[in-house]
Amino acid sequence: MFRSEKIFQQDDNLYIDISIFFKSFFIFLSIYIFSILEFYSIFDLLDYNIYLTSKYFHISIFFSISYLIFSFIFRLTKKRYVIHYLSFLLNDIVPLLVTVPFTLYLLFLLKIDFNIDTNNSYLLILIIVNLFIARKILNSFYKHIMNNNNIQRNIMLVGSINSIAKILEEKKDKINIYKCCFIKDDYDHPVEEARSILKIPVFTNESEIRIILEYHELGQIWILDNEDKSLVNYFLDTVIKFSVDIIIVSLKDQGEKNIKLLSDNLINNKYSYSNYQTSRFYGLSLLYKLIFDKIFAALFLLLASPLLVLAMIFIYIEDGFPIFFSEESAGWDGRRFNVHKLRIHRKDSLNKKILANENNKKLLRTGGIVNKLRLDEIPQLYNILKGDMSIVGPRPQILKDDLNYAKVFKQFLKRNKASPGLTGWAQVSGFRGKNPSSTNMKKRMEHDLWYMDNWSIWLDVYIILKTFYIIFTKPIK
Repeated sequence: MFRSEKIFQQDDNLYIDISIFFKSFFIFLSIYIFSILEFYSIFDLLDYNIYLTSKYFHISIFFSISYLIFSFIFRLTKKRYVIHYLSFLLNDIVPLLVTVPFTLYLLFLLKIDFNIDTNNSYLLILIIVNLFIARKILNSFYKHIMNNNNIQRNIMLVGSINSIAKILEEKKDKINIYKCCFIKDDYDHPVEEARSILKIPVFTNESEIRIILEYHELGQIWILDNEDKSLVNYFLDTVIKFSVDIIIVSLKDQGEKNIKLLSDNLINNKYSYSNYQTSRFYGLSLLYKLIFDKIFAALFLLLASPLLVLAMIFIYIEDGFPIFFSEESAGWDGRRFNVHKLRIHRKDSLNKKILANENNKKLLRTGGIVNKLRLDEIPQLYNILKGDMSIVGPRPQILKDDLNYAKVFKQFLKRNKASPGLTGWAQVSGFRGKNPSSTNMKKRMEHDLWYMDNWSIWLDVYIILKTFYIIFTKPIK
């Protein structure tokens, strides 16, 4: 999956920024087309020399760039992308009205000849029409990703029954989908009564929260603060160990001014909130990471394909099919997926836990070489292309091990607040290898959590370079 819901999870700022660039390009395209059609036919649209020698060459550059700048300066839409026509007037036409005199002033300042005539009025009309078309395209695409549940937040509401009911009674907000709720069993009302009141799945302190999070594909937990601090602390203590983002929503009645200072995107700007524990992986930075992952995975898979094919042939010759095997692991937000690897053990040992080392009799002769060269990990590039994994991130654990370690280390499941990686900060820091001790696993967890708290694209690049250095200079453990 592309993780579009994570890119837009905090707000629509990225989509709004993209829309401004898109509209600026439409303006440039309008002037380009007009520069040719003014004296030539539609069949000459691909003749760039006409555009380059026309009087509209400089104005197309100044006008589109000025519109881009003023659109950002006068940007009135906040946090959420708005579709109605008033938004078109405020966010599209107002920057245009400022851009026109500013561009003329630039032409005058730079002493560039530009004669104003009747045709300029037609050009302005064409720009306005194309801006309207661009806005319609952007609106349609936003509706499409909204209707296909691509950017919605799947939310668990946590709090008292009255607090949850208050949120559910609010005007429907398409960006927020309340999948279920969690209450304290002995608080306010019996569970049966809560289910009849709230009419969404209700869970209590006796429920297995991890299964709930996975089943409902939850991305956020909202803890509703009705000023009962002991209850809020109880809920925090219950959900804090899980991988999903945690937000504390204040239900206290506040003045409109204060609310807008604290929050301008939660349930139609009505409630203030604080990001108690949220992932850094969202927005434009996450988009860069996803694009980087796809490009790197495709390129490296292409370069490694001769070695991969050769390894597959030798595995088949030595022990037949299957050549690959999969292990079920926990991914982002604890969602399950299958990690793909080359098989390096004899097929009669696939259902047993076998240590991968050269002294193991179950290890294929080919498997020992494949394991030393890390070729068995190459199929995980397919996981990256699918969107299950990333190039850099916490290494995925077998689902059973993930659950076992979570019982030992309270923060262990927080590793699942990002896509698992082909390599990671813990691995390049020396905490890698099969069958780790509890001390080693604790260090891995601490390094993974540090990476997630300090993540940047440049940190990913550093980890990738260090991974290659380790592969070619140090033996596998």
